[in-house]
Amino acid sequence: MTYSGERGQRLVEDINKAGFYPQLVIDVVQDSLDGRSPVSHLVQLETHIDRTEVHRHITVLVLAEDVLHVTHVDDEEFDESGRDVVARVSTETVGISQIRSVTLSYSYYQPANYRPDSPISEVTLAIAWTGTLHVDLAPALCDDPQCQADHGYTGTAAREDIVLRISSEADGPAAVEGAREFARTLRRANLSPLTDGAQIAQPAHGRVPAPRRGPTATPRTRFTDRFTGRDGGPAR
Repeated sequence: MTYSGERGQRLVEDINKAGFYPQLVIDVVQDSLDGRSPVSHLVQLETHIDRTEVHRHITVLVLAEDVLHVTHVDDEEFDESGRDVVARVSTETVGISQIRSVTLSYSYYQPANYRPDSPISEVTLAIAWTGTLHVDLAPALCDDPQCQADHGYTGTAAREDIVLRISSEADGPAAVEGAREFARTLRRANLSPLTDGAQIAQPAHGRVPAPRRGPTATPRTRFTDRFTGRDGGPAR
């Protein structure tokens, strides 16, 4: 589950569990939320090895009321001994209504042996809100191994602002399922009208149709209220 819990205690627990400058990350996230209550979150710690250096960075996605908040922290060594280190922090807050797409890609090991309970080996979560086009190009080749002609370039293009890869082998099956649950919650928040209220966090097959609202009904404007089913009134 990616439910952040009352007052965001599960969010704090997951950041502490990641162990990457946890107090710094917690303070940055809480400051950037600016008083909003976290509803659902995803914490992803990644490690990269570059020759003799090891680099780690953490990404925290928090769905909080009417926004998606993104925090990214990485560290950089200033000398060969690694004693002088600086943390680079970036934050971004995106309105849920501005999200253009939430893409979730799956990988299954040995699909010929697939069963309904087969675990997912990894997922890739891509979220787009600005429409930025990322293009990966490589020289195009032909079937003739002796060909020296220039065939131009080939590649892929995707609209994405953030991409996270979660592997069952590296991160554990619970992390993979947590990424799927976060993606489903974000999709429901993004696609459901503001007046569709309380059941966004429930699976689609388990929802009860919302009652019709009269033309004078006041729409809810806080995702927290829609997630928990409590009507806290208009946003303050």
